[in-house]
Amino acid sequence: MNLSQQLRHDGLQLSTRRHFLRSCPTGLGALWLAAQGETAGGAEAAGGERFAHDPTRPLSPLAPPRPARAKRVIFLHMAGAPSQLELFDYKPELARFDGKDCPASFMEGKRFAFIRGVPKLLGPQFAFAQHGQSGAWVSDRLPEFAKVVDSVAFVHSMQTDQFNHAPAQLLLHTGNANLGYPSIGSWLTYGLGSENENLPGYVVLVSGGRVPSAGKSVWGSGFLPGVYQGIQCRGKGDPVLFLSDPEGVGRDVRSAMVDTISKINRQTYEQMGDPETVTRIAQYEMAFRMQMAATEATDLSQETAEVQRAYGAEPGKESFANNCLLARRLVERGVRYVQLFDWGWDAHGAAASEAINAGFKQKCQQIDRPITALLKDLKRSGLLEDTLVVWGGEFGRTPMRENRGGKEMTFVGRDHHGDAFTMWLAGGGVRPGVHHGATDELGFSAVEHPVQVRDLHATLLHLMGFDHTKLSFPLQGLEQRLTGVNEAHVVEPLVG
Repeated sequence: MNLSQQLRHDGLQLSTRRHFLRSCPTGLGALWLAAQGETAGGAEAAGGERFAHDPTRPLSPLAPPRPARAKRVIFLHMAGAPSQLELFDYKPELARFDGKDCPASFMEGKRFAFIRGVPKLLGPQFAFAQHGQSGAWVSDRLPEFAKVVDSVAFVHSMQTDQFNHAPAQLLLHTGNANLGYPSIGSWLTYGLGSENENLPGYVVLVSGGRVPSAGKSVWGSGFLPGVYQGIQCRGKGDPVLFLSDPEGVGRDVRSAMVDTISKINRQTYEQMGDPETVTRIAQYEMAFRMQMAATEATDLSQETAEVQRAYGAEPGKESFANNCLLARRLVERGVRYVQLFDWGWDAHGAAASEAINAGFKQKCQQIDRPITALLKDLKRSGLLEDTLVVWGGEFGRTPMRENRGGKEMTFVGRDHHGDAFTMWLAGGGVRPGVHHGATDELGFSAVEHPVQVRDLHATLLHLMGFDHTKLSFPLQGLEQRLTGVNEAHVVEPLVG
């Protein structure tokens, strides 16, 4: 790590003689390693060297260190965790035992968010059928998606060690159940920059009326410089808050103001080496460039009536359908990572809105057409070849009916479950038609090829051209990684 990088990682600090002497051994060592053609601390794999070239342009595009199958990602997160047993994990044996007491062996040593005592098993609530050449089992809740199942790869054996929403969402998106860690989109923009200097490299779109339970931390930059955090984009009004000029302020005045502020900030950065000064510079300049680019990119009325109908989009509204269409417009304009959060999938059965036989059905209707249209649209334009699409929730649902406090809920619902859930991937080098892993006959546990969240992360980074062990950031004496310190594996059967 060279001296400018040391300043960046250490934060606010004047370059005094004392600081120079303290940092000198590290700096000289990094120079020697660079001369030997080696890399210190994974900085090269992470793209950290760009700060040595131009610290005020951290999002300049960089090539991945390895051949990449995917250039960009669209992550579709169903916040609240949809029931895999009502969508993709067909369990006819569970239907046979519907209403029976759950076996005691299933409950021993297990923790649940709400279930207490001995719950009743709950059979699948909807009809299933096989579709496509791959023979994928899909319920009748997703009739449009069933037509494109041969384009996706299913992972039926996902597992997580978290059973509450916020920590499980943090684990899925940052690799750690605790606050303060960078999200996947932050890691990728840190490593690859952005292909469009007029738009953020990492954009977040929210539907369902609420942000995820973990809040904006799921798209934060953690200990990475703030310039790599996700930028939330809205479907109504300015795409980004305060993007428009105040009344009486023209673009020429705004340009002069941004130039002056950036000049002052550059002087401050040269003196202090604070990485957040770089963030401030980049944000001011990006906001100025975005005034025209973001407005054009988010204007869904530019799409034909036929395309809008295919997605079920309605320009000017906030909806999952609009966000799917907007995601396609963003990735075709070079945005590196687009994260969609759709809230409302927490089907406990406490009310009609969160019941499998009521609110869940409505949520399925809201996503069926848009997701299908997105996959078809990306494939038609050729973008699916190098755009990775990921779908899933933070965990799964139990094969038992929820009995909060030992009493069954008023409506049909299932509790949180981390031992088994389903996710799917498409495009970006993923082998289509794959069905990886399996659960037991009742859908309680993954019994074939379990996949941990960190394995999913390793696979995603692999498809983007990174070795997950080398995309790192030095902090507190440890090379921090998205996959953490535990062993992680690329799920090779998914890779085409």
